[in-house]
Amino acid sequence: MMNLQTKNKIIFLDRDGVINIDKHYVYKIEDFEFKEKVFETCIYLRDLGYEFIILTNQSGIARGYYNKDDFNRLTSWMLKEFEKNGIEIKDVFFCPHLPNDNCNCRKPKIGMIEQASTKYSIDFEKSWMIGDKISDMQLAINANIKNAVFVKNSKEKPLEIKALNIKHIISCFDEIKQIIKN
Repeated sequence: MMNLQTKNKIIFLDRDGVINIDKHYVYKIEDFEFKEKVFETCIYLRDLGYEFIILTNQSGIARGYYNKDDFNRLTSWMLKEFEKNGIEIKDVFFCPHLPNDNCNCRKPKIGMIEQASTKYSIDFEKSWMIGDKISDMQLAINANIKNAVFVKNSKEKPLEIKALNIKHIISCFDEIKQIIKN
């Protein structure tokens, strides 16, 4: 008898600007501030059968603002905060490179998605990318993730987002509940 592995429905989350308030190169626990309704919304999504993977560009490492140990310390703390709220983050993938380093992992390139799909069985048809930058939406397009939600921020221009044909644009994270229903 053949063993068919169940594919996971994944919510790919950007970190800065989606999970936490983007305060420009956040790497200290005392500077990390969760966005409103993140835990409640993740519990809602968890209860629909989704699992979570964080994909984050962290060029502050290459810029010398902080190092991988600083990033790992903050990430470990953040994951524990999610756990305290009943949410398991399956994994965190990050790109430590500068935009002009020409790596394959920096969003909008698909290296972090490739790493995740090598490690986990993912149902990309039922998975979602949630981000607050054009590079997050371009990553979804480049990785053929058809479901994407753009969380408005003050930096991205509305016309650039519209040009990408992103159907779901929200102002607050918990508005996802009106979009993702299964």
